[in-house]
Amino acid sequence: MTDKNPSAFAELLFVVPQYILPHHLISRLILRATRVPVPWFKNPLMHWFVKKFNVNMAEAENENLESYPDFNSFFTRSLKTSARPIDHGAQRVACPVDGAISQLGYIDGATVFQAKGYSYDLQSLLGGDAALAKQFTDGAFATLYLSPRDYHRIHMPIAGRLTQMLYAPGRLFSVNPTTVKRVRNLFARNERVIAVFESQVGPMVMIPVGALNVACIETVWHGVVTPPHRQPVQRWIYDRADDVIQLAKGEEMGRFNMGSTVLLLFPKNTIRWDENLKPGDAIRMGQGLATIL
Repeated sequence: MTDKNPSAFAELLFVVPQYILPHHLISRLILRATRVPVPWFKNPLMHWFVKKFNVNMAEAENENLESYPDFNSFFTRSLKTSARPIDHGAQRVACPVDGAISQLGYIDGATVFQAKGYSYDLQSLLGGDAALAKQFTDGAFATLYLSPRDYHRIHMPIAGRLTQMLYAPGRLFSVNPTTVKRVRNLFARNERVIAVFESQVGPMVMIPVGALNVACIETVWHGVVTPPHRQPVQRWIYDRADDVIQLAKGEEMGRFNMGSTVLLLFPKNTIRWDENLKPGDAIRMGQGLATIL
């Protein structure tokens, strides 16, 4: 049975054990394993992974698999400049990642659609910040899923100046399609990093969401944000004149050390998603997703 059309029983068998698994312990062990530099360990693992997930190493800036110092270096590999052209249209929103569209559309008041029968609260997603959530009432959202085979760096969909970053603690449920269909409030429950930018559309939020086996999320301005896993919500403000972080459209903003999901949020009446896009569609970093109104 595959994830494409599993029975309800098979889905539950896959999801229910995740409620009792020690999420953070497993992810910490994965973090250590993916940084083992020993050739007899890392090289067979990388070769297996490339074959198993059909990874296109011809796109990589460094195509020599065994020259990567550890598995994580391979997993977060950079690509050739020509591999991902950016839609640089002045009124266009570029895709920030490789992967697939899990959902995209428009926020219903303060409710974000997750999957059939499941939605979650915008304020909960944003670490409980009511003022921040209010800025995205009736706005636009996209949920973009990165599979193991995908490129795992995250890029800017439009240019923006970083104003704040929040770390929201939580569980690490898998974010694959089966789990998204079965775990309520998944994206508001999982550990996540909330990056808030000021842009040509006003505020814009990018949220890398942690997941089972996602051992680490980092940004280009902070470095590793998680681990460690902290309590409660943490906040960093970037408002000093000597602390301006401005990122251009298409520029890298962060990466997953192992893969997960990125959410995008835009304010009401600022963008229109391309009509041809729908859940399940494959996407590539740099392609056009929306038009700025």
